[in-house]
Amino acid sequence: MNAILSFRPLFRPHRRTFLTALLLATLTLAAGTALLGTSGWFITAAALSAAGVAFNIFGPSSLVRGFSLIRILARYGERVAGHQATPRFLSDLRHGDLVSRLVADVDALDSFFLVAVAPAVAVLAIGSIVAGLLALWLPVAGLLYVPLLAAAAFAIPIIAVRHLGASGRHAIEASAALRTAALDGIAGHRDFVVNGAGDRAIASVAEAARRLGRLRTDLGDTVVSAATIAQGLAGLCLVVTLCLGLDALHAGRLGGPTLVGLLLAVAASFEAAAMLVRGTARIGMGLAAADRLRAIAAMPPAVADPAMPVPLPTGSEVAFRDVSFAYAAGRPVLEGVSLEVAPGRRIAVTGASGSGKSTLVALLLRLADPTAGVVTVAGADLRTVRQADLHARVALLSQDAPVFMDTVRANLLVGRPDATDAGLWQALERARIADAIRALPGGLDAFLGEGGRTLSTGEGRRLCLARALLSDAAILVLDEPTGGLDHETEQAFLADLGAATAGRTVILVTHATLPAGAVDQAWRLDAGRLALMEETA
Repeated sequence: MNAILSFRPLFRPHRRTFLTALLLATLTLAAGTALLGTSGWFITAAALSAAGVAFNIFGPSSLVRGFSLIRILARYGERVAGHQATPRFLSDLRHGDLVSRLVADVDALDSFFLVAVAPAVAVLAIGSIVAGLLALWLPVAGLLYVPLLAAAAFAIPIIAVRHLGASGRHAIEASAALRTAALDGIAGHRDFVVNGAGDRAIASVAEAARRLGRLRTDLGDTVVSAATIAQGLAGLCLVVTLCLGLDALHAGRLGGPTLVGLLLAVAASFEAAAMLVRGTARIGMGLAAADRLRAIAAMPPAVADPAMPVPLPTGSEVAFRDVSFAYAAGRPVLEGVSLEVAPGRRIAVTGASGSGKSTLVALLLRLADPTAGVVTVAGADLRTVRQADLHARVALLSQDAPVFMDTVRANLLVGRPDATDAGLWQALERARIADAIRALPGGLDAFLGEGGRTLSTGEGRRLCLARALLSDAAILVLDEPTGGLDHETEQAFLADLGAATAGRTVILVTHATLPAGAVDQAWRLDAGRLALMEETA
């Protein structure tokens, strides 16, 4: 639980939405409890009225309809508020690049609020009301009701969550392993086929799925056992309340309709406890995920700003001077790489997979520091400037740059939030996609489907290019920007690159065959060493 509380700074911006969801969740359960209790009292009283007892049906029927309407509206509002707050909170976690490494952990927190926090608050509120009603009519039953409800709603879930602690962690790890195995199988399909390792990849996915299945079965068995005990406590409470209520009924201290209403209110209040028990597995996995995320959040950054940064000078020249890089305990990825790119020049770096192209990009963005040599922008060693200043100067368009499920305008404003419509259209024109956007219903306000499915793959790539062009960055790094495009679309994209990026320094990392005039120089990386292939200007 301390791990969950450690994220409270991220909760604060969304506290109003979370509080709204809590209040609506409590109102939902309160209305449901009142509806069940009132209905029982109403039906019983109406039945007795048929035996000659005078009874006004209009008041109770109005209450039943009112509580029913309140419950429906509150439930809808609670779901809307809860499902709005949770993704916004999780998006704050994802902005830290956790999604690419621990998607399973973030997903495990997805429903934590709905299955743990809201039901717990509702149990306290509804339980207090029902306990007060029992204390008024059946004091002894009220004394028994409180510990039984507390045991069903809190003691049993807590014990179950502690029992599930290791299983929850293992389930998250197994989920992440299955995701990794599946993605590796998809991304490396070609290599697996070429090397005859397809069966091994399939076996890896199958084993990860079996392990996750076994762990989820164990989680389910524990939840079922906890739910059985909780239901037993609820049944015990109902039986005791019924027995005491019948004694009070025979003694004339309690009416029949009131007794039925109290019994149904007790049953309804235990439903909130049942929600907590049913969510035990998710709660356990959510707490385990929070522990893992907190551990990552506490890790020192791989690259830190200098204690006394210097201003990044004006300019867009890029230089690698005798740069080498190797991962810990690994062979060198780059060896003695030297490269100078003058302002406004466009160069291409080609090479086989694993030759070091992505490492070259990572060093320029200062996602890592070279083990030897120096990387400079505008003559300044990147290790001496603030990363924020560097990233304002260098923009990246990668192969997996996303098209968001939003409007064209919203997708473009990621590159420059204060851009005007004129600026947006200018970027679209330079990326050669303006005509396609004008043809969409709504133009800039056209809604793009998930992953940009409204656009073709080539149009989606050009939209991402337009987004990069909107930034004020004087240096553009294009890392496999044509990945996934057919040859014709790829060549058209690269042929337009010069006009689209005029005046900016461009470093293009690609496997593609370059059309004439696309770049000024073409370099090749081979086994970590860089060599000039062609100079066209």
